[in-house]
Amino acid sequence: MSSLSAEIDRFLETLWRENRSAHTLRNYESDLRQFAEFAGNAALRDIELPQLRAWVSALHGQRLTPASIRRKIAAVRALFRHAMVAGTLRKNPAKLLLLPKMPQSLPKVPTPEQLNHLVDNITEAKLERPFPERDRAIFEFLYGCGLRISELSGLNLTDIDTGEKWLRVRGKGNKERQVPYGSKAAESLTRYLAVREANTGEPAVFVNFRGRRLSVRGIDGIVRFYARMIAGDGGLHPHTLRHAFATHLLSDGADLRAIQELLGHAQLSTTQRYTHVALSDLMAVYDKAHPKAK
Repeated sequence: MSSLSAEIDRFLETLWRENRSAHTLRNYESDLRQFAEFAGNAALRDIELPQLRAWVSALHGQRLTPASIRRKIAAVRALFRHAMVAGTLRKNPAKLLLLPKMPQSLPKVPTPEQLNHLVDNITEAKLERPFPERDRAIFEFLYGCGLRISELSGLNLTDIDTGEKWLRVRGKGNKERQVPYGSKAAESLTRYLAVREANTGEPAVFVNFRGRRLSVRGIDGIVRFYARMIAGDGGLHPHTLRHAFATHLLSDGADLRAIQELLGHAQLSTTQRYTHVALSDLMAVYDKAHPKAK
């Protein structure tokens, strides 16, 4: 009878063979190792629904967000499904676990003017940062292309067509898509590449002070630093820029299907959440300006 840790190892190896992203593998491993610790590394076949529910209850007791709990449950469900397919498990109690409901709050999206002020001041502000050209390019591509932070980190020099201004982006599930970029991003990229200091053979576009690929965590820290120092907004993070990209496109009349393609969403329903943001903005304008609104 194999231990839970051994089952997790086999599952992670399968994900690796399927070319899942490093970010996905890290999340699965972290969540599943924590689950194994709670379960005392028992054999997977010995874990029943009451124990799984006790684990979910413990997650709630840690005051984790619904999104974090849903992710951890999804990881455990995937582990059980893998064991069923592999034939090491005959029943799957994890499929009976209930996911916590997500709050229906809309993401706060800065206006185009606020974001332009932030991005334009990255190289102008006297913040004495070591790589202002790189940091400006990071913002231009996050906001100008709607990239996920992991997609930006994984971007290689060979993924950029500077002539046609296209990016080859590897999204969730290692699915590739092409995303255009504009003149502002092109200008910032040219300025950055002129001063980019990378190790020999390093393929990454964005590198850290060691000349190696800039990590997701590193990009997150850069975005939050400038947002706090220039915009005074400690809550702005890389995904905020992706939300803003989609919302501003929609507000200016872009087709929802086109936005879905640019964002790399598998389902249109995922993209439609941005219509709620845009509609809430329209309602605010209506309530403020229309004589019949009050």
